[in-house]
Amino acid sequence: MKTYAAIFASVLLAELGDKTQLATLLFATSPGVSRTGVFLAAAAALVTSTLLAVLVGARLGEWVAPSMLKTIAGVAFVAIGVWMLLPRT
Repeated sequence: MKTYAAIFASVLLAELGDKTQLATLLFATSPGVSRTGVFLAAAAALVTSTLLAVLVGARLGEWVAPSMLKTIAGVAFVAIGVWMLLPRT
């Protein structure tokens, strides 16, 4: 159960304030749009993307050691963060 709680907390914190949540927030502000419909569509999209991540992750886990995947993911997150800090022209 501890693993599942960590997954829940990690995904929840990662999703808070990200562009997906902000887009959903904007859709919910549209007049005449069902808030329930926005919720269901956004939830279905998150479930679908999570399903893809689990399926791809299970396959990758068969070919690449989990510690290597963790290192690659960490380096990728740092690289994206540095890229975001660089000035754009």
